[in-house]
Amino acid sequence: MKTLHNLTFPAEPARWPPRHLRLAIDAAGIALWSWNVDSDQFTMDRHGFALWDLPPAPVVVFEELSAKIHPADRDRVREAFSATRGIVGSYEIDFRIMIGDVIQWISARGQGDDADIEGRVMFGVFLDVTGRKQAEEANELLAGEMSHRVKNLLSMATALTSISSRSATSTEHMAGELISRLSALGRAHDLVRPVPGRKENGALLGDLLTILLAPYDDEAAFSGRIRVAVPRMSVGERGATSLAMVLHELATNSVKYGALSAVTGTLDVSCVLDGAEAVLVWTERGGPRIAAPPETTGYGSRMLTRSMQSQLNGSVARDWNEDGAIITLRIDATRLAV
Repeated sequence: MKTLHNLTFPAEPARWPPRHLRLAIDAAGIALWSWNVDSDQFTMDRHGFALWDLPPAPVVVFEELSAKIHPADRDRVREAFSATRGIVGSYEIDFRIMIGDVIQWISARGQGDDADIEGRVMFGVFLDVTGRKQAEEANELLAGEMSHRVKNLLSMATALTSISSRSATSTEHMAGELISRLSALGRAHDLVRPVPGRKENGALLGDLLTILLAPYDDEAAFSGRIRVAVPRMSVGERGATSLAMVLHELATNSVKYGALSAVTGTLDVSCVLDGAEAVLVWTERGGPRIAAPPETTGYGSRMLTRSMQSQLNGSVARDWNEDGAIITLRIDATRLAV
């Protein structure tokens, strides 16, 4: 008996009974294999044949196993097995196999350098590591997605800072506008971010527009000068980020030059579905009279056009008259929903 910290353990048995070894192997989900390095023949236990989805047989050649290996891994596995005899110590090879249309991951493990070889036969195990590989892939996707989102948010913060600086009259004014817009963006993302247990992720377009445009409504003018009338449709997290960039640019221009710069000005935002497109119409009335169409080659206009084209797979059309502006945004509905 062995004693450790007042705990007593039975001495390790000199030899495990075969039945006990089989019970341990079955419990661990381990498949046993042997490989004759001269004849290139494998033998496997029942777990091995079940893992490879092959009928039990006395022996199986590498080419039979190779037919199950994913085409992208086949040559690599063949070369790796051939090289195992030159590897000193243990080795591990992970690769994919195809069971019908389903991809599974297998880890082959053994001893290289002909260690423990008996009668030209090497021994090892196969393990199903599909769960681990799927978890690793999920973590990689999550890390990539988080990196993408952080970059998007930094780009958004930079753009909002630029937008606020163009309309601000003082440092304090700019800070207040920027904080208000970033807070609105944060509330918008709270609407659309995925929530565990919620059947439907995303937000309604009307709710999103109301939140994003709230910082531009001048309560000192009159109530309801910004009006939103859109159909019931969902917006996803990425779509919300892209749409927010566009709306902040349009609203800033309106506050600086358009309808929202006047106490009598109004803004109506409507939307209709036209096939695969969502057509968002931005209508300004009651602002300064327009003598000529404004310049649309500045940084803000270029950013708006680029966001519409590259992120929302859409387009923007502007129509100015003496009474105000009508800006039509045609957006790929599928882009808006993700």
